[in-house]
Amino acid sequence: MVILMERESSYIPELGEFVIAHQSDIPPGSVNEINKILTTIKLASKVVSLEISRYASFSISEIEAMTDLEQLAQNKFIEGFRNRETVAGVATAGMDGFLDFGGEARNRQFVVNIHPLDGSSGSEFNNVETNVSVGTVFAIYRRVSPIGGPVELRDFLQPGKNIIAAGYVLFGSSVLLMYSSGSGLHGFTLDTSLGSFLLSHPDQKMPTDGKIYSIDGGRRAKFPQGIKDYITYCQDNIFSLRYIGSLIADIHRNLLKGGIFLYPPTFKDPKPSVSMVFQCAAIAYITEQAGGKASDGHTRLLDLQPKTLHDRVVFICGSKAMVEKAEAFFQQSPKFG
Repeated sequence: MVILMERESSYIPELGEFVIAHQSDIPPGSVNEINKILTTIKLASKVVSLEISRYASFSISEIEAMTDLEQLAQNKFIEGFRNRETVAGVATAGMDGFLDFGGEARNRQFVVNIHPLDGSSGSEFNNVETNVSVGTVFAIYRRVSPIGGPVELRDFLQPGKNIIAAGYVLFGSSVLLMYSSGSGLHGFTLDTSLGSFLLSHPDQKMPTDGKIYSIDGGRRAKFPQGIKDYITYCQDNIFSLRYIGSLIADIHRNLLKGGIFLYPPTFKDPKPSVSMVFQCAAIAYITEQAGGKASDGHTRLLDLQPKTLHDRVVFICGSKAMVEKAEAFFQQSPKFG
């Protein structure tokens, strides 16, 4: 009897089992659809993880057939959603519009916004090429268009507060999937021997305060004065500057250790390059579920209404006390945009 109890107490659930056990967190009758969506994300993530390993292990010239790793990741996720008919439609960071899968998929009640491989490109520094962690970010929404008909743009342009579930997959020394459906944040690590994502970070909380700030300090001269003053405040208080340049990696470290991520405007570019729809909404939702805070410096990020799929936004995200301090500094500057 004692042995049996020890086994039960040490049992580690897989993501799908966890979702079923916590189905009260999601809309009634939706557990099967949500689980199928997550299964698609898990399968595609395992394929993408293998491709990242190949890309990082061999010279670029040997894999020219797969020159765009981000495009490959996008294709894998789209194929998964289409073939398994798990969602009515999908929009990705690499597309101008959205996909309506048609057929039986039109009877599904959810759509997904996804950044298939955040941090893999977009600048002169290729993070995968240099073995820096990258990630996938996703948000699941209940469609607002009639079920049975085609999906519409408004299904994908919902404020983050309408998210049903969201998460990110971090491809690093291990493959970690952080997931929330509105009742806390939980992490699942890929056990490569089993091919399963097992619960490793139950009820993950972000420290209320921290000593890490993440910002591209090389642009300081172009930041609003309030942000310059906040950087000075961090330096005066001996905070540690930690900026990887891979959004998910920076966010994940700060989530575990306590810290703040800032992507402020500049006088040259009043709308930074981070995406409200495909990056910030899901990350803000996850951060709040862990006890943190996210805003554009003035307004709660999840309350913002996107106008287009590729809206950009000022992004301040992290430990609650740090974000509130940064907002106080930022609000001393004229509002950009």
